[in-house]
Amino acid sequence: MRFGSFLALSAFLWTTAQGQQLPPVEPPQPLPAAHPDAPTLRVTANEVLVPTLVEKRGGGVVYGLKQGDFVLEDNGVPQKIRVQEEMDTAPVSLVVAVELGGVSVLEFDKLAKLGPLLDLFLSDGRSQAALVGFDSKPHLIRDYTHTSEDINEALKHLEPGNGGSAILDTVGYAVDLLESQPKEYRRVLLLISEPRDHGSKHTKPEQLIKKIGGSDVLVLSVSFSPARAELLHDIKDNSDNRTMNMVSALVMLVQAFKKNVAKEVAQMSGGEYTTFTGDKGFEQRVVNSAKHARNRYLLTFSPSDPTPGLHTIRVRTTEDYGARIVARANYWREQGQ
Repeated sequence: MRFGSFLALSAFLWTTAQGQQLPPVEPPQPLPAAHPDAPTLRVTANEVLVPTLVEKRGGGVVYGLKQGDFVLEDNGVPQKIRVQEEMDTAPVSLVVAVELGGVSVLEFDKLAKLGPLLDLFLSDGRSQAALVGFDSKPHLIRDYTHTSEDINEALKHLEPGNGGSAILDTVGYAVDLLESQPKEYRRVLLLISEPRDHGSKHTKPEQLIKKIGGSDVLVLSVSFSPARAELLHDIKDNSDNRTMNMVSALVMLVQAFKKNVAKEVAQMSGGEYTTFTGDKGFEQRVVNSAKHARNRYLLTFSPSDPTPGLHTIRVRTTEDYGARIVARANYWREQGQ
């Protein structure tokens, strides 16, 4: 079943249950290819990767956990998992996506100081980073490099963009950039933007949900304008509703994307969302994001439920360590996988 067909079915079922229908999804407009060779996704429904951070209340990471220390549920059903222990040594492919449009120009002085902080991602000599800027559309400012100096130089010469903040288009573009890299690399997107999308023309929320749900990209979002309104629904934090009907879960997640896409893409991928105000706050958020990116357990499982569409994931530990668990919230299963 193609994605459009699934959405049509979702809309029909939602109408039956709720008496209203989702607006039709417009066909995506073509976006310039991030890489000439389109790769095959590493993450399929045959093996789902679930980055998982187990953090103590005081901020330290809980190390040394094994397979038997975790319980993972797919739509409420416990799964047989394995834990890859080599995650800390894998090189990183990092895309830094910075907003250039609207009020983001007020944050350029902070972005100019970002370069040295990227050494936390690139310190092993094998890892690499690329820089993407965006307003009403994304564009590649600096292709992959192994040194933060190249990125830092580009950050010091950012040009203000128009009033757009095409986060949906940019995340999709960045995921394509990351998936063009060798499979042994861990793929990380550091998104620095306001919370809401303004002006994406090529990517709808439903399409990005499917893309993130079918990739192994870890999204770390740092927002310079915290949202004031409460989300209609937060898939990540409301564990009581994680086993809801998959159509309802998709509808709710779409609504959440519209309210704060920076937060939702991070939580959906197993990454983190944070906000900042001053220079020190910004630097500390980036430092924490870098450290946490390298201190995640990598859980994998082969889903027992063949139902196509959006699946929700819940991870917990068998013992109560009094810790905060940050794990991938969703994945997307295609028909026949």
